[in-house]
Amino acid sequence: MPCKSISFPPLPLTKDQAYALVDAVMERDDLALTASAHENEETGEWIFEATCDSPPDIDSFVELARQALGGTVEFSVVPIDPDINWVAKSLEGLAPVIAGGFYVYGSHETGQVPGGLTPMKIDAAQAFGTGHHETTTGCLEAIDKVLKRRRPRHMLDVGTGTGVLAIALAKRTRTAVIASDIDPVSVTTTIENAAQNGVGKLIVALEATGVNHSTIIRNAPYDLIVANILAGPLAALAPAIGRIAGKGATIILSGILEHQARGVINAYARQGMVLNQKLQRKDWTTLILEMP
Repeated sequence: MPCKSISFPPLPLTKDQAYALVDAVMERDDLALTASAHENEETGEWIFEATCDSPPDIDSFVELARQALGGTVEFSVVPIDPDINWVAKSLEGLAPVIAGGFYVYGSHETGQVPGGLTPMKIDAAQAFGTGHHETTTGCLEAIDKVLKRRRPRHMLDVGTGTGVLAIALAKRTRTAVIASDIDPVSVTTTIENAAQNGVGKLIVALEATGVNHSTIIRNAPYDLIVANILAGPLAALAPAIGRIAGKGATIILSGILEHQARGVINAYARQGMVLNQKLQRKDWTTLILEMP
């Protein structure tokens, strides 16, 4: 069925309210595929938006907003043309991204790759991750910091999306990386992008829920684990990641809003991991943790 976009009308809304509603929606798996909040740069007002793969249950959204925000919210519903790849359309023409010594660009970019940078060609696809979001740039910068002081041999990218982070690791280290995602489209996209970037033989892409896959378990322990997902799933994964992280391992986590960081840090502290460094990009935080 055609996807639907549900959004706040342009009414005054604080950033905290918008993100609170995002958190509330994403804690459930029956309301929307994705939820996000963004600022209207012209008015300074904050907008909530969610995308569904079927006609949305407006009553449930209204009730959830009442519980999360303590007031009544009206939602508008806008049809989305299912024949258009909206991810690709929205990202066409985006400028290349430079982060952590990596140069991430799309095939539409015809300029020369600057010297001294590690290039990665990642086109917009029906999977998340082109390098433009603060969570991805934060991870690329964290990867650069880690690789400057150590050379990991056993690496895992959880929630790989389009494979950006796995490709970055493989290109820098020329070492095999396991990349997993719950979405089969992401797995296919990662395989295609890895081949396009010359590291197809170095990346093993798997469909898995979290780290629940025999190949992931069999290749443990890991000395570098990267997971760019969301705060809730990251906290839930802490025990499983703790079991497959080797002594002295580095764990890079992102997809975390700044106000969620403490909860994620505490979840991993209970597994014996300690915070080494925190990188903040706008409202998003990337954590670098160590297993002593």
